[in-house]
Amino acid sequence: MGRTNWTKWAVASSIALALLSPTGLLAQADAPSRDAAETRTMKQSLFQGAPVSLTLKKAIEMALQNSKDIQAAKLQIRVAGDVANVTRAEFRPNFYIGSGAGYTYGIPATPGGQAPSIFNSTYTQQLFNEPLRGLEHEQEEQARAQRFALEQTRELVMMRTASAYLELVKVRSSLEVLRKEKDSAEKILEVTKQREGEGFELPMEVTRSQLMRAQVVQRVLQLEGRQDELEVFLRNELGLPAEQPLELTVEELPGSAEQEGANLVALASQNSTSILLAQSDVKAKELRLQGEKRGNLPTVQLVVLYSVLAKFNNYEQYLSNPNKFRYNNLNAGVNIQLPIYSAKTRANVELAKANLEAANLNLVIKRNQVSVDVRQKSRKLQQSEAAKEVTRLELQLAQQNVSVLQSQFGEGKLNLRDVEKARLEENEKWMNYLDSNFQRQQAQLDLLRTAGQLDKVLQ
Repeated sequence: MGRTNWTKWAVASSIALALLSPTGLLAQADAPSRDAAETRTMKQSLFQGAPVSLTLKKAIEMALQNSKDIQAAKLQIRVAGDVANVTRAEFRPNFYIGSGAGYTYGIPATPGGQAPSIFNSTYTQQLFNEPLRGLEHEQEEQARAQRFALEQTRELVMMRTASAYLELVKVRSSLEVLRKEKDSAEKILEVTKQREGEGFELPMEVTRSQLMRAQVVQRVLQLEGRQDELEVFLRNELGLPAEQPLELTVEELPGSAEQEGANLVALASQNSTSILLAQSDVKAKELRLQGEKRGNLPTVQLVVLYSVLAKFNNYEQYLSNPNKFRYNNLNAGVNIQLPIYSAKTRANVELAKANLEAANLNLVIKRNQVSVDVRQKSRKLQQSEAAKEVTRLELQLAQQNVSVLQSQFGEGKLNLRDVEKARLEENEKWMNYLDSNFQRQQAQLDLLRTAGQLDKVLQ
């Protein structure tokens, strides 16, 4: 390799060092917003088979729009609301019509207990029923809790989309590094074979060089397989066609995600969906208990019955005064029940108390768990930040070492194999840096999700 090529490579290494510096481009968030024109261009590319350009925020936005899990969570909100409506309907007008016509022999009667009739109608409406009202309030609160469950599902979709996006960026960058490492390994093998032919190297050194190259090839194949898995996953999450090429922007998580500090525990107690769900469950159980405790109060139901009778059922034979027979019959009033002693009411109250105690205990457990998780994940993030800085400095040192060896090679003081070995070491440091950076991003995402701040950062 000529000195001109090595000079070009040195310039490239200097640029890489600038990118890796704490104020470099890799340390800055690169999440440009997409305007309407860019969105139309992306949609057109879907039909043309051109690569779809994505940023992290755009990928999350598309995942939220296409997620089947979110659609299912929204249906659960609807189902929970309908369940509450079914109970609420007992306190609203209910009007039924029908017929109980039939042949009778003896005293006119039907299996339902009402008199046989050609036509009948019934109107019912609960006016006062505290246990049933408590059940209604509990179900209403459970319907509201489904919105927290929806938010939990959204966080899960955002988390796995962001994680897959960032890992795919890391895998693609690692593949670029490994392909360069493969070139260096092939050059080392070529030089080693040449030196063996000249009698300056043992066959064992050739085997060692072959092993080194084979290991690099193996890692390339492993990463290519992982790349394919991540691309398939992202296409499914974003609702893109199969085999749609993806063009990802290399970026970090927004800087604001790292500046929550000691407030994260307080924020988690206010915004964590697991805590909000537990709080809603406690409120629902309290409402149910209130209703069950009032089960000793009377229940009042408005009832109106109207029926049209027929003479062929022989009513006149069984009435004391056949001349008072009426075809049309109307009964209206309220059905009042006053419990004197109800074992069922007492059992329902005890059950509601037990459920409330369990819900309160679960809330305490959730709060403690979230507090512990936030502290643990904050420490993990700090440790991953430190690990990233270590690998960054190791990479910088390896690049500086290559620069020195390159100069010595240009002066004829070193052979090509020594320089390529130094470049192999530099590539390994690159791989370590990419891995540590991804681990830091994962720790950051995990912390934000636990603290209930994920949507504030990624949207």
